[in-house]
Amino acid sequence: MRLKVGQTLESVVDTTALVVVRCSDEDLSVTCGGHEMVPRGAAKELVPAETTGEGTLIGKRYTVDGVGVELLCVQAGDHPVAVDGTAVVVKSAKPLPASD
Repeated sequence: MRLKVGQTLESVVDTTALVVVRCSDEDLSVTCGGHEMVPRGAAKELVPAETTGEGTLIGKRYTVDGVGVELLCVQAGDHPVAVDGTAVVVKSAKPLPASD
């Protein structure tokens, strides 16, 4: 699926919802619990998750090294999220400059 900045994706296995903050121009597969996430407003039917693991936390930004995608969690969920088969990781905050 071709992602767009500002697009909201929803899981079909749990309550996870992510907003695309940054993305590349290539087609990417964003999955949650082993199933493709769908754009908000698209018809969806809940299905059982194929994978278990760590879910997402609301307010955290997630990224995948080398892919050029950044996702903001707006609704937490219980299943792991992956982009093109690679699990997302929490983006670390930039350190502030030291004040002397």
